[in-house]
Amino acid sequence: MRGMVPPDPQTKVSLPRFAVVYVPKRNRKRFPANCVEIFETKELAIANASSGDKKFAAIVVGPSKSSEGQFIYYLGEWL
Repeated sequence: MRGMVPPDPQTKVSLPRFAVVYVPKRNRKRFPANCVEIFETKELAIANASSGDKKFAAIVVGPSKSSEGQFIYYLGEWL
């Protein structure tokens, strides 16, 4: 994806992570850090998701810093 910092396992920058993402519609490909809650396991992320509250489980890649200085996560895939 354009703008995404490639994963770097040595520095822990832009690693794939399990998360719950607050998003009104699931058509976005990147999210501000304040809309993302990171979890240790896929099962925890799925258990904490709630479609009624617009919180969806996903694998995200990040954090990266946008050109505006915001920390953002990129969508890897929805769970």
